[in-house]
Amino acid sequence: MNQIFKSGEEAWLESSGQPCQVSDFLGGGGQGEVYRVRIGESEFALKWYFPNSATPGQRQALEDLVRIGPPASTFLWPIELVSSPRQSGFGYLMPLRPPAYIGLVDVMNGQVDPSFRILVNTALYLADSFLQLHAKGLCYCDISFGNIFFRAENGEISICDNDNVGVDGQTESGVLGTPRFMAPEIVINASKPSTRTDLYSLSVLLFYIFMMHHPLEGKRESDIACLDLPAMQRLYGIDPVFIFDPEDESNRPVPGLHDNANIFWPLYPAFFRRIMTKAFTEGLKDPVNGRVRESQWRASLIRLRDSIFYCPHCASENFFDEEVAREGGTYTCWSCGQPTGHPLRLDFGRGIVILNQDTKLYPHHLD
Repeated sequence: MNQIFKSGEEAWLESSGQPCQVSDFLGGGGQGEVYRVRIGESEFALKWYFPNSATPGQRQALEDLVRIGPPASTFLWPIELVSSPRQSGFGYLMPLRPPAYIGLVDVMNGQVDPSFRILVNTALYLADSFLQLHAKGLCYCDISFGNIFFRAENGEISICDNDNVGVDGQTESGVLGTPRFMAPEIVINASKPSTRTDLYSLSVLLFYIFMMHHPLEGKRESDIACLDLPAMQRLYGIDPVFIFDPEDESNRPVPGLHDNANIFWPLYPAFFRRIMTKAFTEGLKDPVNGRVRESQWRASLIRLRDSIFYCPHCASENFFDEEVAREGGTYTCWSCGQPTGHPLRLDFGRGIVILNQDTKLYPHHLD
């Protein structure tokens, strides 16, 4: 690849006039290339656009994002526009992703195997971050696991590719989303990206995190001989069916093909399966009122984290289900198959917290 910048070359911050020196090439994509740059003693990332992406509309969008500022520290947000006397076009400066963060895509392909608690923490950070973004009247447009990085030790996240963020329902970035994450109304070209379509994409991302599978890929997908564009439009846009839809069994996961979905779905408490079901039944049919909000995900994820307990035989993480306990049901560890009994727990009246050796109480438990 012929890189736009060479090591040691300089570019200039447009508003402050400061020079930034290119250190090394970090990667490239369809829109441009990303470099590590140094300003004084500090390091940042520079994204430089290819000529076909360096449009007046993209420049205006970046200027708006710089002016608005990051909605939360989890976003690697544009800081300032950058120009170069030797290169045509423009770029922008953003924070450099910390080295301790790894791609969420590494979880999907099995290179990293975080605990359930870390996955819940990651999902909580995601729900809260997009709540902050949407509260500013902005939509991300392209929520997918390719844009999310996390710390394996605690679940903290970094969200990249924020230059395509736009005003809710009015974005002109040209980015409609990532295939399989786009809302049905975008798949059939009936809507622009918005906070509503973001909510659908967020739900798909969370389903992937906890089920390691897509919520719409079951028997119908396995019956397709060629997954071409018309087939994808029908599967994800025209006639989508949730694989665990309680009223439609036509798209159930196929054993041997969709084992992750069949294995993980029953591990979670009934309340968590219900909110997933709502996201891909009501959320498919009613984009205006049926989608699960970020605040609803956040409350459900907090409850899910509070329900984790460890098997006394093999120490594997399990989830306590209050509804099973109320009905006098028993628990068997999903990992070793041994009976676990009911774990010790604190009952706050409006919720329970399992008492483990690493249990933490937060202000929301008491306030």
